Amino acid sequence: MFEFTKVTIDFETSHLLFPTIISCILALLGISILIRDRKRIATSGKHWSIIFSKMDKKRFFGTLFLTVLYFSLMVPIGDLWPNTGYGFLICSIPFLFLAGLLFLHEYTKQTILPVVIVALIAPTFVWWLFTDLFFLSLP
Repeated sequence: MFEFTKVTIDFETSHLLFPTIISCILALLGISILIRDRKRIATSGKHWSIIFSKMDKKRFFGTLFLTVLYFSLMVPIGDLWPNTGYGFLICSIPFLFLAGLLFLHEYTKQTILPVVIVALIAPTFVWWLFTDLFFLSLP
């Protein structure tokens, strides 16, 4: 009976819980979209050619590239300074800056300055919040 009240945490795999839950939810949503729009998707390639012709390819593929690069570099950089969160901090600042620049429509001092401020302050605040207040280690 006392085993029901005992909690054991496997720290080797505990960080995979939420990404697994989110992946399952996204997979279910994707399957439901495929089921709902199966006729339109299965017909000619016209549906996809319309979508591909209207999409902003620079921002779409740029965001995809930046996101993959961000998550790929965070752990190796974080391993240089273990349990400090510097991987998160060092990768998040350029990621936010480049993602902000990617979505700007005009490049002037008035538009770039807020991007720089957010790219510097937001990750630093989150890093401080997690490391000093919540005592959670970031990659």
